[in-house]
Amino acid sequence: MTHLMNTYNRQPVAFIKGKGCTLTDTEGKTYLDALAGIAVNTLGHAHPALMAALNQQAGRLLHVSNIYRIPQQEALADTLTRLSGLSEAFICNSGLEANEAAIKLARFYGHQQKDVELPSIIVMEHAFHGRSLATLSATANKKAQAGFEPLVPGFIRVPYGDIAAVRQIAADNPNVVAVMLEVIQGEGGIHTVSDEYLRGLRSLCDTHGWLLLLDEVQCGMGRTGKWFAYQHAAIQPDVVTLAKGLGSGVPIGACLAGGRTAGLFGPGNHGSTFGGNPLACVAALTTIEVMEAHDLLSHATRIGDLLRRELSKALADTAGVVEIRGKGLMIGIELDRPCGALVKAALEAGLLINVTHESVIRLLPPLIFSEAEAHELTEKLIPLIQNFLKD
Repeated sequence: MTHLMNTYNRQPVAFIKGKGCTLTDTEGKTYLDALAGIAVNTLGHAHPALMAALNQQAGRLLHVSNIYRIPQQEALADTLTRLSGLSEAFICNSGLEANEAAIKLARFYGHQQKDVELPSIIVMEHAFHGRSLATLSATANKKAQAGFEPLVPGFIRVPYGDIAAVRQIAADNPNVVAVMLEVIQGEGGIHTVSDEYLRGLRSLCDTHGWLLLLDEVQCGMGRTGKWFAYQHAAIQPDVVTLAKGLGSGVPIGACLAGGRTAGLFGPGNHGSTFGGNPLACVAALTTIEVMEAHDLLSHATRIGDLLRRELSKALADTAGVVEIRGKGLMIGIELDRPCGALVKAALEAGLLINVTHESVIRLLPPLIFSEAEAHELTEKLIPLIQNFLKD
């Protein structure tokens, strides 16, 4: 019996150690990790450079308040703005907190810059932005929202990827101040939008004086082969949120701002007790240093292409496979039926995967995933899918 709240449908396994892309459970069985803690363990497990940096920092200083300067936090802000092209960063603890900051920025902008009494944000079908009341209201998961009504007002939902629907809102609603979306929807089923769509949104936002808020909590930090997925479309958003892979397992998030939002927040407008403490910032800085030193962005592109190629070749004529999609090391395999049972089957085969949106197998391996591990993944997963679809 556990005294934990029953908020997760946990698998019947507990891990005690990891190395690279392999995890070991309490019984000594090993598993290939193709989930990375849901896009968190960028450098895999127990990466020597990260462990050394964390051990050194833990021996010096874990936490101080944000009422003092934190040099590691300033260095991280400098690095993230360099990589993103934005101009300032708020460092927090999670993707939810980063998205909450983005929503607050949009509302603050609406009141301060556009004199809108009831600022509204256009959000997308199938979106997932978090589980606080505001981010849950921006989310499009009815199951996650059930029982927590009334939701926070001020969100207008449109179909993902439908630029005409956004144009219609522009004509009908003068209270809109921003558009918020995931460049690649993670929880929603690894759905992507075209570069043309993102450029169209940027143009609409410029025309109407709206903010473009991009949630890259799951698809950012090199997962798609660029630091941020929006960089494939060569656009510049006003706000970007990130977390998950930023600290390679140490909780940290960030809300990056620029353009119309630069300088909006002042002292007292937002804050965090733990956000940006020295240990978390060292984790993020070390993650980025290793990624740059080993060119893990190009590596994510190459290994992601390899995985999609092998999966597509083997499953092309398999009845029940709807689509294989994604970018870099963010891959979804959509089946024509609910397939949650595959998570346990994969676990028994020594493979960690995830199923989201009921029928989409989600693959999010560490960015250090090797070619040999990619082959191992497909060798284990393909027969599991084929056997499942035969039943």
